[in-house]
Amino acid sequence: MAVDKDTVARIAKLARIRIPEEQQEALTGELTEILNWVEQLSELDTDGVEPMTSVVAMSLPKREDAVTDGNCADKVLKNAPEGAHGFFAVPKVVE
Repeated sequence: MAVDKDTVARIAKLARIRIPEEQQEALTGELTEILNWVEQLSELDTDGVEPMTSVVAMSLPKREDAVTDGNCADKVLKNAPEGAHGFFAVPKVVE
């Protein structure tokens, strides 16, 4: 897939970065090379290959899925500028 200067300028605009005119030509070549490399990956035969999350087979430790309040409300409210009855106290914002 070939990338032209207009595409580089559009990508830069979407990414909200400023790329000077003289650098756009160099980026055109670099982006074309990257996209050609990605196209080569699609040629690989991945049938029968299971998805993996790590190169080492392992299972994650499991814990009981229980809903709790954390039992640390006092510690959390200690960080608040003001608390009342176990809740954060904030100024009224709607009249």
